[in-house]
Amino acid sequence: MATRTARAERVNATREQILTAAERLFAERGVYAVSNRQVSEAAGQGNNAAVGYHFGSKADLVRAILRKHSGRIEEQRRRMLAEVEGSTEVRDWVSCLVRAITGHLDALGNPTWYARFAAQLMTDPALRQIAREEALTSPALTRILEGLRGCLPELPADVRAERHEMASQLLVHMCAQRERALAEGLPTPRTTWHDAGTGLIDAIAAIWSAPVTKEAKEGSTS
Repeated sequence: MATRTARAERVNATREQILTAAERLFAERGVYAVSNRQVSEAAGQGNNAAVGYHFGSKADLVRAILRKHSGRIEEQRRRMLAEVEGSTEVRDWVSCLVRAITGHLDALGNPTWYARFAAQLMTDPALRQIAREEALTSPALTRILEGLRGCLPELPADVRAERHEMASQLLVHMCAQRERALAEGLPTPRTTWHDAGTGLIDAIAAIWSAPVTKEAKEGSTS
């Protein structure tokens, strides 16, 4: 029994070392620019097949990194969701989306790599689909998005999709930019992750609440 327990602990420690190394390398260099061998070496594993043994494909490794963080992010979403349930204010629902991420990054300390890792996933359709599939397993996120849609019932479907894309890009890439600056000791526009979240909430709420301009049909006269 003790032997099995010790072995399980070693396996868990190895998996954690691989996840940490992969997240850092993927964040800094890009997912496809990093080989399993490089991840194994960075994780201190003498066996170059360690990544494949513990996680399978690179896509499976990406999913594992996402799941490493998703539980704590979901906890933050659930807590904030309980505070805004029933609200008709766009800003309340946007706050849930933003604070869950910025709060998690703040709790991780410095340096972190998760925001830059997420930004790398946004640049590739296949990786982005993996991130989207993982995100949609979150009941709290699904409810937050429903709440946001409920605040904007008149928004046309194409405009809604466009603004969702704008908001997602802004959140992911601005967090990645701040994370990089912190890791490199560079100045940032906002002192804390909480203040950075406030700025993002202001901007994203404005995107969602902006008026919709109706384009004149081609060939029409004014």
